[in-house]
Amino acid sequence: MTTLEQRAEPHIDMPSPADGRARAAAEAKAQRRERFRLLLRKPSFLIGFAISAFWIVCATFGRLIAPDDPAVQDLVNKLKEPTTKHWFGTDSLGRDVFSRVIVGARLIVFVALGATIIATILGTILGLVAGYFKGMVDEAIMRTADVFMAMPTIVLALLITSSVDSKSMFIVMFIIAVVFTPIIARTVRASALGETELDYVAAARLRTEKTPHILFKEVLPNILPSLLVEFTVRLGYAIFAIATLSFLGAGAGPDSSDWGTQVATHRQFLNGINWSATVFPALAIASLSIGVNLVQDALTEAFDR
Repeated sequence: MTTLEQRAEPHIDMPSPADGRARAAAEAKAQRRERFRLLLRKPSFLIGFAISAFWIVCATFGRLIAPDDPAVQDLVNKLKEPTTKHWFGTDSLGRDVFSRVIVGARLIVFVALGATIIATILGTILGLVAGYFKGMVDEAIMRTADVFMAMPTIVLALLITSSVDSKSMFIVMFIIAVVFTPIIARTVRASALGETELDYVAAARLRTEKTPHILFKEVLPNILPSLLVEFTVRLGYAIFAIATLSFLGAGAGPDSSDWGTQVATHRQFLNGINWSATVFPALAIASLSIGVNLVQDALTEAFDR
């Protein structure tokens, strides 16, 4: 008597949506690691990061690093050239220029960083919402952004600071953040428009994920490279804007150690032998801007690959 031998068919595991998401997340993480490894091999990034980090340290611990009190006056030794005692010379009131440059980093670094961070947070939220919902929401946000983008940063800051009769750098920070927010929102919107058409967003909608989850957990991680580049670009512009406003007398008092104020106060001595009180603060502004721009160029090259 013969019996039929039944073969058991091999069991095939079908990938679940969760497995697909995990695999995609792992690939994205590996790609980000590779980009950052590429960054660490770029001399421009390392040099720019070192310059920027140096000024951030000075901004944070300037009072501890400065060899002299930047506010102490010595009228007997005013407008001296650089010496072993005063590395950058002294200003018109006999104050140590080196100490004032070190301490003066605090205003420009923290105000520029604060304004750029605020603008990035607000611009990211507005850009994601506009790119995700499109239609009337997109139109309303972008047309409002156009109004704010039409306002010149320097002129607007001068008008507001003169009208409130205040020398607060918080006002300058707020103005720069307001002006930069729509610019960042446009960049984020352009990136979000492309991302929202991809399959992973459609899959998230089918899973009935909430909108905040889709925007900040699904879309935002995929546009972070372009957002990071935009952050460094705006930071460079913020540094120049704050230095310009300080030079023009907006936001910082005349006795402030802010770099722009130092340049404005001593620019009349530039053609004589007492050049150091003007040149060294100007070089500090230039070096910080160069450092940020080197980082931005390296990020752009690495993330565009």
